[in-house]
Amino acid sequence: MPQPTPPAIPYTAPRWLPGGHLQTVVPALFSRQVAPAPALRRERWATPDGDFIDVDWLAAPAPPGAPLLVLFHGLEGSSQSHYAQAVLAACAARGWQCAVPHFRGCSGEDNLAPRAYHSGDFLEIDWMLQRFAAAYPGAELFAAGVSLGGNALLRWAQEQGDSASQRVRAIAAVSAPLDLAAGGRAIASGLSYQIYTRMFLRTLKPKALRMIARHPGLADPARVRRARDLGAFDDAFTAPIHGFRDAADYWARASSKPHLKRLRLPTLILNARNDPFQPAAVLPGADATSDWVRLEQPAHGGHVGFAQGAAPGRLDWLPQRLLHFFAHGV
Repeated sequence: MPQPTPPAIPYTAPRWLPGGHLQTVVPALFSRQVAPAPALRRERWATPDGDFIDVDWLAAPAPPGAPLLVLFHGLEGSSQSHYAQAVLAACAARGWQCAVPHFRGCSGEDNLAPRAYHSGDFLEIDWMLQRFAAAYPGAELFAAGVSLGGNALLRWAQEQGDSASQRVRAIAAVSAPLDLAAGGRAIASGLSYQIYTRMFLRTLKPKALRMIARHPGLADPARVRRARDLGAFDDAFTAPIHGFRDAADYWARASSKPHLKRLRLPTLILNARNDPFQPAAVLPGADATSDWVRLEQPAHGGHVGFAQGAAPGRLDWLPQRLLHFFAHGV
């Protein structure tokens, strides 16, 4: 007789870690994985436009037929991000294959083409998932995206419609900025500006300026240098090099929230209601999604935080939540 599916454990923030900012920053800087950092091996994939994508894989061999989880990182993230390390370690412990493809310019080396990455980059997601599916035709393929990567993954599934389920079994989006305009406004002032916007611009602007130097005329370097928030940066660089009219056009066309009813495969959308990057007031309700979507909106967790246990916290809740959803669909 089949055993009943165990319920997912809901997230509860520890008492010593109050508020969305601390629940975001402390896990990123101080919290521990439940297992040692996994060994990784890197592959470089040539792209159709003469550029490259670096993919970091769990180095340990997986059992034959083991599921494959592809994890798309967030803005300026990588396989070394705290959430990626935690997911990789959990997959290694479970005997799953896991890969973290890097968006262009995020693997530690500048890319070659006059192109970067953005929150609605579903064409890049599609190309990468095609490569994974072709390389591992016998494996159950799952995909998760964190923050920017989560929104881009949702946009991919929305554009694919019914055919998305032919490529992957299920997807999950964690702390995705479903409404990019609301997210941009949320981190453009106050403490959020001081903590997050300045951190992102510290790496985004030099990379953009190096790309403009390699491809003169791509964008206005003076406008990039003057950018003081993500809206101004996207207006000066992200939008024009990727074919958007301006930042407002980019944010409107790349946001996944207006298209959640187009999802046609099992989808987990996980957003803490105290996420500094996405106000709770703009999070969708069940009436805004298709029947394939499971919305999970705990009161706490911050932005890709979800630490548990005694200080400085452990990072095991999020990867276990993802693996539970992929294994059981709930």
